[in-house]
Amino acid sequence: PFKAYHSSLMDADTKLVGNMALLPLKTQFKGPAPKETKDQDIIDEAIYYFKANVFFKNYEIKNEADRTLIYVTLYISECLKKLQKCSSRGQGEKEMYTLGITNFPIPGEPGFPLNAMYVKPSNKQEEETMRAYLQQIRQETGLRLCDRVFDPQTDKPSKWWVCFVKKQFMNKSLSAPGQ
Repeated sequence: PFKAYHSSLMDADTKLVGNMALLPLKTQFKGPAPKETKDQDIIDEAIYYFKANVFFKNYEIKNEADRTLIYVTLYISECLKKLQKCSSRGQGEKEMYTLGITNFPIPGEPGFPLNAMYVKPSNKQEEETMRAYLQQIRQETGLRLCDRVFDPQTDKPSKWWVCFVKKQFMNKSLSAPGQ
């Protein structure tokens, strides 16, 4: 049987926020993530493995970086739901910007779909760091997806991405049903 892909980005000195790895990002968006100097960051990893991982109903968490990978994977699904309805990349980028900063639940809050696997931030400061980190991830993920999803020839979303809209990784969604 096929195995799900796991993050290879966990190091001994990786900081945590809750029980999620606070991994470096290649991004211009402000936030608590360290600057990534390697070729690949967690968002690259999640986008690269998305089409394989999205088919898995069960996913064994091997390390804290996997929790970050799971979040990005679920967020990619949210992005695709929005992007499939966009008629141009410009519109897609606007939608991604809005989705990235719109109020969203974090681990420990009602409405966060994976509370069984994620621990709630232990204090106000950690909560702020987690929210800022997830927002940074959301903004950067949306931007990078626009690069991948929009066909430069037609300026329309590629069917090779949109076809995954109905798939639910781990049978979970970051948005309430029907959103």
